[in-house]
Amino acid sequence: MSVARERLALIVSEFTDLDSREKLELLLDFSNNLAVLPPEHALLASRSEHRVHECQTPVYLQIELDANQKVHLFADIAPEAPTVKGFVAILAGAFDGCSCEEVLGMQSNLLEQMGLADVLGILRSRGLRAIQEYIKREIVRAIEKQALTKERAMRENA
Repeated sequence: MSVARERLALIVSEFTDLDSREKLELLLDFSNNLAVLPPEHALLASRSEHRVHECQTPVYLQIELDANQKVHLFADIAPEAPTVKGFVAILAGAFDGCSCEEVLGMQSNLLEQMGLADVLGILRSRGLRAIQEYIKREIVRAIEKQALTKERAMRENA
């Protein structure tokens, strides 16, 4: 089992036997775990290309790949949206330092596994799924960008 899957399985198990109110409380607890943006990402929310437009809540995400193609997620989410912030904190914690392949292999039914789809309602669930898909799209873009950069460097050195 991959690191991301292990991390998510552990989180899903925390939600398993909780009632609706307890699930929301636990999700709110996770919102406190979202890392503060490092100074180099402080302007993230001012850049519209990082906004997840399908989500009603203003959510700004930036995906970076390190030299080993490990994923790092940076997020800026309004404090007035603790459920969204909690979900992003779960994803960021599960995916940080994982390979692109692990994250791209993420199942789209995480909300159902956690028992949150019915608790959060259709609109919010749709927005949270959009966040998952945005992360995948941005990883693919980052891989393509790295490949182009590597190709240019090889041409310049040839």
